[in-house]
Amino acid sequence: MEPAKTDRRVRKTKTRLLNCLTELMKEKEVKDISVKELSDLADINRGTFYLHYRDVYDMLNKVEDELFSEFNEILDRDFTIVPDDTLYTILEDVFTFLYANVQTAQALMGPHGDLTFINRMKEVVKQRILQVWRKNQQPSETFDYYYSFLVSGCIGMIETWLNKETPEPPRQIAALAGDLIKRGFITPVF
Repeated sequence: MEPAKTDRRVRKTKTRLLNCLTELMKEKEVKDISVKELSDLADINRGTFYLHYRDVYDMLNKVEDELFSEFNEILDRDFTIVPDDTLYTILEDVFTFLYANVQTAQALMGPHGDLTFINRMKEVVKQRILQVWRKNQQPSETFDYYYSFLVSGCIGMIETWLNKETPEPPRQIAALAGDLIKRGFITPVF
């Protein structure tokens, strides 16, 4: 029974540290956050912080790795069981995931966020789209342009959505994103 108590305390400590890191990242760049400042805000000693992380960047990398592990699980699902709604299903799952991690996502994608995180997200999505596309056809030589336009628009939409005081429910914003992707900007949905 002792390991369960330790695990729960470790989870609580890491959750508290994550909450404090996201709070600080909304105010300042990661490079300007010290272990002492983060530990003081989390009300733990620095020794406890160092039991889990080497420094703030190590913590940020581990947080991002955990998020990407979950994100990859969403993108790796077999969506062929609902082929007509595949796009909407994927988008709803992505927006639900972001909504469940809203504080962290806001910090990582906000003005003091981590550009590496955004670029990594773009690359994961690109590889998944290429994988699906190659099953059906060879990507055209204009794929990179299409992909850049599409993903940059989606990232901008996610940032706008996350920064709203009261973001719309994931299903609603996923439907809007899906409509924009499917119809483009020819027929406005506004």
